[in-house]
Amino acid sequence: MQDPIVEPWAREASITSEIDRTLRELNLGFLDLDGIAAPALVALPPARKAAIAECPYALFDLRFDDDAYWRTRLDAALPYRVAESGVANPDVVAFVRLALTYAWHLATSANLQARLLLGMGARTAAVFADATVVRLTQIADAEAPNLAPRWPRCTTFWDGLVAAADSADRMRLRRIQLHGLQIAVAKRLR
Repeated sequence: MQDPIVEPWAREASITSEIDRTLRELNLGFLDLDGIAAPALVALPPARKAAIAECPYALFDLRFDDDAYWRTRLDAALPYRVAESGVANPDVVAFVRLALTYAWHLATSANLQARLLLGMGARTAAVFADATVVRLTQIADAEAPNLAPRWPRCTTFWDGLVAAADSADRMRLRRIQLHGLQIAVAKRLR
């Protein structure tokens, strides 16, 4: 007999192929963005980028772990102001729109997955679930400057990803990708 507390978590924690495929596409799109991803990543051949993109978590971040920030940003009572709109790279803004929509989808349909895959805090996932897609689209331009590699100060991880992908050693790459899971858990435990 399943534990009544564990069973709902286990059911929600399963990653569907659609969620996984979309995450990989977003990771790959992120790796292609000039000026955001590390130059060494952008310069990799497409097949190597695709291998890196298979990480079981987002390689990008939009301050998803900052509950207070997103509570303020997604407050429906706050109007969107034209002054918030910047002159960000259109490719980055398009990516941010997709990433925010993906985050909203995960938060509304699989809150735990939003937390696991994107590193969202519980409160951030809750405010994303309450937001509308229209609101997310309105703020995408202003959020573009927040797009960054996940764990940008963890150069060992990023350098390891590039080196493993460049070596074409699938097992080495998988070990580095799994190391990212350890980093994600460590960040949540702080």
